[in-house]
Amino acid sequence: MGLATVASRAHVALEAPPVSVEVDLAGGLPSFSIVGLPETTVRESKDRVRAALRNCGFEFPPRRIIVNLAPADLPKSGGRFDLPIALGVLAASGQMAGESLQGAEFVGELSLDGRLRPVGGSLSAAAAAASENVTLFLPAENGCEASLVSDARLITAPHLIAVWKHVTGQEKLSPFVPERRKTDGIKAPDLADVRGQSLARRALEIAASGGHDILMAGPPGTGKSMLARRLPGLLPPMRRTEALETALVVSARDGRFDVDSWGARPFRSPHHTATVTALVGGGNMPRPGEVSMAHRGVLFLDELPEFPRAALDALRQPLEDRQVTIVRARGCLTFPADFQLVAAMNPCPCGYSGDPVYACICTPDAIRRYQGRVSGPLMDRFDMRIHVVRPGPAILSGSADEEDSETVGRRVRRARARQQHRRFLNARIPADSLLDICRADREALELLRTSVERFHLSARACHRVLRVARTIADLAEKAEIGTDDMSEALAMRPEAGIDPRAAGTGG
Repeated sequence: MGLATVASRAHVALEAPPVSVEVDLAGGLPSFSIVGLPETTVRESKDRVRAALRNCGFEFPPRRIIVNLAPADLPKSGGRFDLPIALGVLAASGQMAGESLQGAEFVGELSLDGRLRPVGGSLSAAAAAASENVTLFLPAENGCEASLVSDARLITAPHLIAVWKHVTGQEKLSPFVPERRKTDGIKAPDLADVRGQSLARRALEIAASGGHDILMAGPPGTGKSMLARRLPGLLPPMRRTEALETALVVSARDGRFDVDSWGARPFRSPHHTATVTALVGGGNMPRPGEVSMAHRGVLFLDELPEFPRAALDALRQPLEDRQVTIVRARGCLTFPADFQLVAAMNPCPCGYSGDPVYACICTPDAIRRYQGRVSGPLMDRFDMRIHVVRPGPAILSGSADEEDSETVGRRVRRARARQQHRRFLNARIPADSLLDICRADREALELLRTSVERFHLSARACHRVLRVARTIADLAEKAEIGTDDMSEALAMRPEAGIDPRAAGTGG
């Protein structure tokens, strides 16, 4: 009879809270019970642990065994507690010293023959263990994913016996050393594939430079989706902390993270039948939605008016707060949602309103109803709204002579470097710093004032024009916003009444 305690980690959203696995062996009729708010998969651990210990040649104590997973009010799920429970039984029954388990944490699911199977949430467990400077034992198949946490101390094992031999000092396991990973990640499609569309390409460059949300409207087949898919290739490489953030979100949603996609900017393109829960997250056990899966990347909504109105309106809060808080009876969870929104839509139900080639067959009422599916408050949150026109046949049949993503990306990186000195991405400049950062000359301010008065721009629209103008000036390496910069920024707001073809190009 004895008592043993083994440290482990649960998996709750992006976090891995600590769990103490307490195993007590007492007299009485043989039994095995697990307490501490375990779900079905955790309660089934007793059968896996019993079979694994016997098949590995250990003695399963014929005692009254009670396993407590503390804290008791934290829900426990999955098979990740199999390994610590088995080690606790061995320590409590005297088949190994309990002191040998100190200073380490254990996660892993057991097969009936004692082999360790991979578990979900190993990335968050490694990050939590690294923050507390303890060694984490986990299955061999989780090693590559967990090693994405650069300062984590990891030991992987294929079998329960290997872990037992290590902690008893019979045969030490070596710290896990990951294989050399690719540094280039997954390459995004190249902007050079897009022929013509100079206005749309320019808008995409501005959006990438300042992190602005953009809406593209135009007839079908004009390249809106093609342009959107090339935005991630213009964005600067992610820093290691940003890459870890995106990996933790994917791990919270899917349980695993594909190490081959490490460092790649997310690009999420949900179907227009997506529900509110699918877009912003939720469920009985809250999981991240598409807005969180696009964290540090791009969320592309094609056929924007076809999305449910409730789902679109649910985007308004994440676009402002850059995070999603999901409240449930048991508590609330917060997921990051710092993404760039790129949306595409047709101008009318048939798609050919204003098209010079095909005649539109929609009535004015049908067009108003179609465009009215996107609420005014959501439309106002787009920093840039452009019309994508049909390219001419001469451009499509001519030789390709367009700038590629690397060329445009260099200008984007230079513009973002200027923003780093100001500590804010232009699209995220807070209102109290807006006038200091977005300084403009007298003519540019007069142009903005005239547009606001004449076309009744909202305060939010005015702020967004200033932010876009600041990005255009950064691309031109200007310290102050000029008239050309302001004119081009206003041209990206159709309600400002400026023809984008007549606007300046920002130098």
